Amino acid sequence: MGLRERKKQETRRALSDAALHLAVERGLEHVLVEDIAAAANVSPRTFNNYFSSKQEAIAWRAVRHTTGAADLLRERPADEPLWEAVTNAVLAQPVEAPADGVRRILRDPALRGEFLKTYHAAERELAAAIAERTGTDVQRDMRPRLVAGAVSLAQRIALEHWLHAETPGRPGELLRQALTELREGLS
Repeated sequence: MGLRERKKQETRRALSDAALHLAVERGLEHVLVEDIAAAANVSPRTFNNYFSSKQEAIAWRAVRHTTGAADLLRERPADEPLWEAVTNAVLAQPVEAPADGVRRILRDPALRGEFLKTYHAAERELAAAIAERTGTDVQRDMRPRLVAGAVSLAQRIALEHWLHAETPGRPGELLRQALTELREGLS
């Protein structure tokens, strides 16, 4: 990745991080694009060059997380069994956030919609990486999409469990548990 692309990614990350931080701190409805831009040391126009809404800026973190998992899967050893490689790639991405803040911002219907779009895009990216790894065609073979869909479902269920549990624990550990239970349930 060249310097220009790296700078773009850094700006996108700074905007997304600022959007999440401010939304958790104030509540999403009390955050303006101008606030996010100021926190990231850019202009509102720059914000609009990267994201169409504050909801999209927050949801981008999930896209980055799952795209990162697809990239990590592509780097896993070729002789590693598929499920183990997928699990290791997904779990290599840290998943940490304050549950009360996440609960608060997910009350926003537009943000939930952005996350749903994000899950679908991320699932397609993971399916493509699985197809590459298995030498299959993501358009003709169901296996890559089935595995990616199962992982995506495990992620959503772990998130829901984390958000609604009385003592939620750590999201990464819940995701590990969900993936383990899924593997055992399919064995």
